[in-house]
Amino acid sequence: MEKKRVLSAIQPTGDLHYGNYFGAISNWVKLQEKYECTYGVVDYHAMTMPYVPKKLRENTWDIVFSLLAVGVKAENLFIQSLVPEHAELSWIFNCFCSYGQLLRMTQFKDKSAKAAETDFISAGLLDYPVLQAADILIYRADYVPVGQDQKQHLELTRDIAQRFNKVVGKEYFVLPEILYTETPKILSTADPSRKMSKSAGEKHYISVFAEEARIRKQIRSAVTDMGEQPSGKMSPGVRNLFELLRAAGDPQGLYEELKSEYESGALRYVQLKDAVADALVALSKVFRECKAELLENKKEVKGAIKASSAEIRKRAQQTVREVKELAGLLNVKC
Repeated sequence: MEKKRVLSAIQPTGDLHYGNYFGAISNWVKLQEKYECTYGVVDYHAMTMPYVPKKLRENTWDIVFSLLAVGVKAENLFIQSLVPEHAELSWIFNCFCSYGQLLRMTQFKDKSAKAAETDFISAGLLDYPVLQAADILIYRADYVPVGQDQKQHLELTRDIAQRFNKVVGKEYFVLPEILYTETPKILSTADPSRKMSKSAGEKHYISVFAEEARIRKQIRSAVTDMGEQPSGKMSPGVRNLFELLRAAGDPQGLYEELKSEYESGALRYVQLKDAVADALVALSKVFRECKAELLENKKEVKGAIKASSAEIRKRAQQTVREVKELAGLLNVKC
């Protein structure tokens, strides 16, 4: 039986942190066993906000090595700018998407407000969801694992696919569906009212490759109580620590024991923090060692990713050829 196809992608915006890992990437690793997976490092998308060219290239390769270190298979991974058909299909899809739809995108409203501070809002930022639709549909994905913040973009992808199918008179694109998986929302240990994020500053995220001392310091200073909570309700900071412990695999089997102590009122937060720090330290040690090994063979690894991108590109080329044929465009004869 043919496996269903899964497509997901990540922007190369710097250090991979535990919010990324537990919220998405750990699921990428698991999904590889059940589905035909294609994962992209989408550097075209990273250009939609102000950026430094040299840093973009560095970040692109860094996230590639990071993904490989945590278990993503090289043969499933591509770099978007090595598959230029994404950009070509995106232009075609622009003609199947309305300006009004793009203006209604919540992420555009949020990000354009931030970009306005620099007096420059790129057209690429507005067009971001169309390129994202091309990323998904170019590989004819059945499922896309996304969070709530991306649900609106997937609905637009389905709209574009439906409009294309209607115009060309053929059910060419399968409408991709959201793949709901267990994706814990990891919060900032410094401010549990917001999600873990690099954009908020160093104290708001924990790198997947952090050294032991850094992890222990950050968990030790984690906010637990945030003022008065409703009776019987766990504070966001404590709940976040429990979520981190469970997501990290609870290697010492302390989750249920500490939860019982919390419910009985006997839990000392230092116990919970120590357990979380121990679990993250153990996980980060494995990831750091794996990444160090990959970096020792940097040339070979880069060659492997360029090869996988070239192989994955063949599928993208076929889709674009077929789309152009259906859309009344001309194809270059090889």
